[in-house]
Amino acid sequence: MYLTNAVDVLDPVVSEGYNIISVTPDLALDIGFTYAGGLGVLEGDKFYAAASLGLSYLVISLLYSEGYVSYDFDNEFNPIPKPQPQPQSFLDSLKVDDKFKVKLRGDDVEVEALSYSVGSAKAIFIRPTAPQWAVELTKRLYIESSTEERFFKYTLLAKGAAEYIRRNINIYDIMFIDLQEAYTALLPLILKIPGKYRLVIHTAGIWGHPTFPSKLINSEYGYRLLSPDVVLTEVGLAASNQSFAVSAKHLDVLLKIFPHFSDKLSYITNGVNLERWMHPELRRAYESHSLTLDTLPTIKSRIKGELESLLRNYKDVSIDDKVVVMWGRRLTMYKRPDFILRFIVESRRDDVIYVLGGKAHPHDNYGLMIMKEFMKLSRKYDNVIYIPEYTVDIAKKLISGADLLLFTPFSGWEACGTSYMKASINAVPAISSRDGGALEFIVHNVNGWLFGHDIRDPIDPAAPEARSINDEEYREFRDLTLKVINYVKSDPDTYFRTSLSALRSFIARASMVRVLREYYPQLVRLPTI
Repeated sequence: MYLTNAVDVLDPVVSEGYNIISVTPDLALDIGFTYAGGLGVLEGDKFYAAASLGLSYLVISLLYSEGYVSYDFDNEFNPIPKPQPQPQSFLDSLKVDDKFKVKLRGDDVEVEALSYSVGSAKAIFIRPTAPQWAVELTKRLYIESSTEERFFKYTLLAKGAAEYIRRNINIYDIMFIDLQEAYTALLPLILKIPGKYRLVIHTAGIWGHPTFPSKLINSEYGYRLLSPDVVLTEVGLAASNQSFAVSAKHLDVLLKIFPHFSDKLSYITNGVNLERWMHPELRRAYESHSLTLDTLPTIKSRIKGELESLLRNYKDVSIDDKVVVMWGRRLTMYKRPDFILRFIVESRRDDVIYVLGGKAHPHDNYGLMIMKEFMKLSRKYDNVIYIPEYTVDIAKKLISGADLLLFTPFSGWEACGTSYMKASINAVPAISSRDGGALEFIVHNVNGWLFGHDIRDPIDPAAPEARSINDEEYREFRDLTLKVINYVKSDPDTYFRTSLSALRSFIARASMVRVLREYYPQLVRLPTI
């Protein structure tokens, strides 16, 4: 048995056997505000898919009492950030699984491990209860006032996860401990189980890998590292037996950043949970072999009606004879929300409904500016609807009811992306830049459309070189999007052929079952005939 630096206060409870443990900073369940965006949604999809497959699966995260961030808007359309308190229904669904103490900043921190179970899968949320300074650490997801606060937040996750595993899990049953993103790479410094750790990297560029001062790591973990600033991705790569990029292009980019770990790196392209994201009526029609070019338009018309009911909560709008174009992502520079802003203003298409979704981190000035511009457009134009609270539940309805999805990241910056997968399995083809996993799924003019360059060397989206690339790619994006909108209106047969091709070609490859089978081939096997 491997021990940790944590302090026991209770006798260990009965050990459970879990083959797979996944540790993540955020996790998007169907209830609660425990996620900020793509990583949390991806890990939630894995959780539900693992449960449906009967996998012995444990995911560990932090419980954020005030969630991530929500927004109000003032009279000048400026976004005003505010907390996102957890719904009482979510808190009531959690059970106290264990209580213990860990050492943090030299203090004994009292911790509750709260569980949420679905079938064979269990989620554990680490929640500090005392002292108050520790409680403050986990109020908000990804929102900190200092490097020290961020460090102690993720050290709490590492130490809480280590102590929970040591006290509750039969170590000899563990096959994999998967570290989701660099903030979880501190765990192997506490819980030493050689050969079990694997790092999944979700950051594409060279700028997104978090660092901590080595003096902080020395103070909590006792290691005297040579570099004054420690790159957490490097720690995770060094401690892991294997490491994964999340698309083929992502692997190519990472091999240029971490060539000294090339022997450990491979890739498994992300996917989505079909049960969670595919509209039930479409799924039933597909599984019963009744989904054809003749039946698809009728089914999509009904789903579009459901979308109209949702949109009328925001604006009195009719989408019956309109093309619904959707752009919904986290609002940050590399995802290029300015493309859809420019397009709306320049195209002035009254036969199109533009649905915009997403919000910025409260410290991202560019993203906050985009939120302001999105809200201005929504107030100015009858055919623009901006929904800042782009939750999982809302995203399901928007994605399944749209006609086109726009996916516009600056090439080389998107590790994989999954919104085009969620759209395509709902027969909503995407117009995508050449980045992330889209290159593995979208065949131009067959099941979607591609524009722009396939860039694999790191370029800062704010650099002068990027401006000329953006200008050129925007023109291509604009012309392509206008062309596709026109034939949705004038040539619906071709459009629905593309839509059906998207659905059929994406379902098997984008399925989270495929993803889990590639991560855990010993545990998820193809059925024998």
